[in-house]
Amino acid sequence: MRKPDQRPVIALVDDDSIFQLIATRTIKGANLTERILQFPNGADALKYLEINFDQPDRLPDILLLDINMPYVDGWMFLEDFEKIKSKLGKEIAIYMVSSSIDPEDINRAKRNKLVSDYIVKPVSKETFARLVKAA
Repeated sequence: MRKPDQRPVIALVDDDSIFQLIATRTIKGANLTERILQFPNGADALKYLEINFDQPDRLPDILLLDINMPYVDGWMFLEDFEKIKSKLGKEIAIYMVSSSIDPEDINRAKRNKLVSDYIVKPVSKETFARLVKAA
């Protein structure tokens, strides 16, 4: 658990390098955090979480998860995350962040107990600030 005056660690799990770049600049530009972890797919993010499960300071407080990625997509990530969640040294708020406006995707994400919310890209500075405040 982070201290109230401590900024969160944010993880971006998305294969879109443009989104990663813009999100990082927006988050840092708004002074919401200094630490942003970036992963191009769910497999790399899961591996990082498994390696650092007992080091809460290295784990993200907020994880922004894309749906459509190669190798391990957002849905597969959630299935595997559920298996390791109880071993992690802190709670992680997961937000699905996608350009998909398909009601099926939105409803599936909202029904998943691991997902805090579904956010449609592009993500504004105000939305990032709201997520950080909620964490």
